[in-house]
Amino acid sequence: MAEHLKTVDVEEDNHAKRLDQVVALHLPLGMSRSQAQGLIANGHVTLNGAKETSSKRKVKAGDNIVFALPDAEQPEPEGENIPLDVLYEDNDLLVLNKPAGLVVHPGAGNPKGTLVNALIYHCGDTLSGIGGVKRPGIVHRLDKETSGVMVVAKNDHAHRHLSAQFADHGKTGVMERAYLALIWGIPDRRSGTIESFLGRSSGDRKRQAVVSESQPDARHAVTHYVIQETFDEYRNGTDLALVECRLETGRTHQIRVHMAYNGQPLVGDNVYGSGFKTKIAKLGAETAEAVSALNRQALHAYKLVFEHPTSGETMSFDTEMADDMATVLKALEAV
Repeated sequence: MAEHLKTVDVEEDNHAKRLDQVVALHLPLGMSRSQAQGLIANGHVTLNGAKETSSKRKVKAGDNIVFALPDAEQPEPEGENIPLDVLYEDNDLLVLNKPAGLVVHPGAGNPKGTLVNALIYHCGDTLSGIGGVKRPGIVHRLDKETSGVMVVAKNDHAHRHLSAQFADHGKTGVMERAYLALIWGIPDRRSGTIESFLGRSSGDRKRQAVVSESQPDARHAVTHYVIQETFDEYRNGTDLALVECRLETGRTHQIRVHMAYNGQPLVGDNVYGSGFKTKIAKLGAETAEAVSALNRQALHAYKLVFEHPTSGETMSFDTEMADDMATVLKALEAV
């Protein structure tokens, strides 16, 4: 199978980290740390020009890492006729509005009925496969219960170009990713930044948590938020707020973990805000009913801006808040 090379210059914030940890940070979305370890063990990684087969090797700022990635394979999942809300499509990419409840790619417990299955049916053989055999076309993802705008690559050129933009997070380009989140409580400041390191929770491997920088899987995470609207009419400890969150980094569950860490978990988030369930009963009847019916974290990816991989044109997409979240907001605004 053909391969392509990726070069990484180790930055200060990755100084003294393990080689497999740094390689994993630069793998295409969907590839894991164990796959990074496999690349190293099989001699596909060089450190400062010399082959390195120890995943535990510590790297230094300024080190040069080169590793080989296999080119795309044919996707294994089968196409399924699942309706897609397509916002834009051309020969390079497809932009869609993902509904809550739709898993992005097949995995344990979700072998079928995913966005990938829908994309294979919709796009046929035109999808990029560089994201991995189970994730054709996927350059970024949204949690199953998060709604909103996503872009999908339809060829490898588009995949590489879009992946680079997501990795850069708008530091040098036009990339923007903005979310609307309904949270319990009102932050002290109208706007702010939450910065930490995120990694797997020691108590539950399926959860993310704010962790020490020294934890092996710790990844730097930055979320900027601005309050859009506040709801403090109840005056009984059930204040809420609608906030816009913008990502400077893109870590798993980042907004959900960061807002919970800040003391304002997302409404409906039973993973990171389960302790706030009792507040629902203190809301008015109509609002409580709408929140109970939400049955997911109140998070919507409403805005995505990126550079078109071929034309260079700035592409901007905004999506309306999903109906279930909009119903909650309407009930709150009616109080």
